[in-house]
Amino acid sequence: MPKPIQERAEQLRAEIEHHNYRYYVLDDPEISDAEFDRLFRELVELEARHPECVTPDSPTQRVGALPLAGFASVTHKTPMLSLSNAFSEDEVAAFDRRVREWVDVAEVEYAVEPKFDGLAISLVYENGRFVQGATRGDGYVGEDVTENLKTVRSIPLRLLGNNPPAYLEVRGEVIMFKDDFFKLNERQRANGEKEFVNPRNAAAGSLRQLDSHITATRRLRFFAYGIGEVQGCTFQRHSEILDWLADRGAPISAKHGKVTGLSGLLESYREMGAVREQLPYAIDGVVYKVDSIAQQQQLGFVARAPRFAIAHKFPAEEAETTVLDIGIQVGRTGALTPVARLAPVFVGGVTVTNATLHNIDQIRAKDVRIGDTVVVRRAGDVIPEVVRVVKGNRHGKTKTFNMPDSCPECGSKVERLESEAVHRCTGGLYCPAQRKQAILHFASRRAMDIEGLGEKLVEQLVDGEIVRTPADLYDLSVVRLAGLDHMAQKSASNVIAAIENSKRRPLARFIFALGIYHVGEEVAKILARHFGSLDALLDADWGALIAEKERIQKQNIRRRTKGEAMLDPILPGIGPEIMQSVVNFLQQPHNREIIDQLRKSKAVSDDAAAAERPAGPLAGKSFVLTGTLATLTRDEARELIESRGGKVSGSVSKATDYVVAGSDPGSKLARAVELGVTILDEAGLRVLGQAQKGEA
Repeated sequence: MPKPIQERAEQLRAEIEHHNYRYYVLDDPEISDAEFDRLFRELVELEARHPECVTPDSPTQRVGALPLAGFASVTHKTPMLSLSNAFSEDEVAAFDRRVREWVDVAEVEYAVEPKFDGLAISLVYENGRFVQGATRGDGYVGEDVTENLKTVRSIPLRLLGNNPPAYLEVRGEVIMFKDDFFKLNERQRANGEKEFVNPRNAAAGSLRQLDSHITATRRLRFFAYGIGEVQGCTFQRHSEILDWLADRGAPISAKHGKVTGLSGLLESYREMGAVREQLPYAIDGVVYKVDSIAQQQQLGFVARAPRFAIAHKFPAEEAETTVLDIGIQVGRTGALTPVARLAPVFVGGVTVTNATLHNIDQIRAKDVRIGDTVVVRRAGDVIPEVVRVVKGNRHGKTKTFNMPDSCPECGSKVERLESEAVHRCTGGLYCPAQRKQAILHFASRRAMDIEGLGEKLVEQLVDGEIVRTPADLYDLSVVRLAGLDHMAQKSASNVIAAIENSKRRPLARFIFALGIYHVGEEVAKILARHFGSLDALLDADWGALIAEKERIQKQNIRRRTKGEAMLDPILPGIGPEIMQSVVNFLQQPHNREIIDQLRKSKAVSDDAAAAERPAGPLAGKSFVLTGTLATLTRDEARELIESRGGKVSGSVSKATDYVVAGSDPGSKLARAVELGVTILDEAGLRVLGQAQKGEA
């Protein structure tokens, strides 16, 4: 290819991307649309005459590629976690207090930005060029939507500036502006096609089109809010990351900023709420993030959310409608939830036809009757609920609702425990309403992790009465699965292999997989560590355990008033209600029968059980972490300690064996010195925790 042709192509690409940036990101065009079209046509014609000069990041590649048969999966190098929500000033104050206490500072600097109501995505750049884009998915695995994202003109195909990182993952939100949403629905109506319920659904539906030419016709926008993995760059603050991204051509919300302390957070929330309706895009709250990256690392994560960030949601929207009927939904744990069947009403950005009534006490307290006019509320993705009855509209034909005596799904007896507000089906894993969800939960990623056993396959297995309980999964064969709809020999073999692999899961995941009410992942880990084996759990004298827990709690109350050291609690973090829930589950004969069947299938083994009770050089030792360590995050240090048998506490007491102190340790170090507790640095912790010869 002649050098002048190549140089002209590069010049045109640079000019077009510059004007795209001015138009779609800065909203400050330098040339007319006609002049832009002239440049674009010249590049199209040049590339048509010289196909060898077309590059993947050419602006001409934004218009869409050939339709895809389906989206490939993309595993995120670091999980795209969700945020915890706050709905009141008290919850924000509690968040700020937790952060301050955790990092031992009097006041925290926060980055604040609007919470976009869109679709979270990940953009990967290699040496400055956009190479892959993916949806968030379940936070761990998303869909490859690279070709569709190329059509979003505010996404830079090549980063601005020199010396870009070798690898960079940009995270942000794809949204649709309000005006573009209304225009899209006008076109949908004119074409006799289904309208979108809100801009978020329109953006998500547009981005997940298998034909990127369709995506190209939808005017999507992108705003970056952070980064995932990056090579060759280090940052001290989140606000620094945003400024750096903006300098490289990524669009950043003009409403982002920095504040100090709780008062700054609440003031930014009020300011954002005041301009919310005037913004060209939909937002449903404000995101607060600890600005210091070092403090973020110190805070770490809990479950599926970071401790250093929270979304402060705006108040819910409300609307009036009529209760046409009240039905019952049976949940995975057997809870019977009354649901109001409503005359359709548009609220919170969607059309609502059902709203939860929570339980019979709520129905009685609000005096909700069939035929009433009610106020319905919805905020973001929260399930709609009935707020109150408009008593002035009540007529003589309303009908009082009563909870059924038997489960509407399986006919089993319905009972209500004294300690609970809900009614529950006693059908356990035999209830059809619970069966599908129970099996899905059993096979889920954080439980037994049976890959390929998704909702559609479980529906076929349950509806065809092939699988009634989780134990039946271990009797499945490739031949049986391959005979189902959409199940080829290869996919059937993969599922059977995944079921076989699930036999090696640790005891904690097996306990969690059983779906015991109140028993989440952390409680399952505590149970596994305490009992060490399935037999010990099943044969436990729970009456004695509960009595001992109550005795220690009473003694600790007296010890606290006297300033004495606290006794170690039985099953720390598990209260009487959770313990009773475990008892209720294990006392049911059909549950014990299923567990025995699973044991015979080797779904859980003594080896797997032993893995949950680590023995090591730190066994029985109590640690407190404070300050910022040189190379370990707070979570990594905790993992090092717990994997070697130790335990980590949040406060220093006479029962503390070691305090591990990094830089800026705060008051915990002073308390340790006062009590004569041994102080370690990171190197000392590594030496103490040496688990095998040669480990640093």
